[in-house]
Amino acid sequence: MKKKLAFALIMGIFTTGIITGSVIAANLGFINNFIKIWLRSWAIAYVIVIPAILIIGPKIQKLVDYLFKNTGLKQN
Repeated sequence: MKKKLAFALIMGIFTTGIITGSVIAANLGFINNFIKIWLRSWAIAYVIVIPAILIIGPKIQKLVDYLFKNTGLKQN
């Protein structure tokens, strides 16, 4: 469980940082207070994504396992 929690925390940092930064840049451009807006948005997204990764992640892993088992695709 510690490994899954560490993965969620680290993965959440990178994914929310990249996505929030990209969306803000696309919608507003690199405005004067970009960093402030980005950090606020990142914090909100991070608080939401960690439980999502921990709750939804195992279900998605089961789905992927099922799809690969039943389609004959090789697992690496």
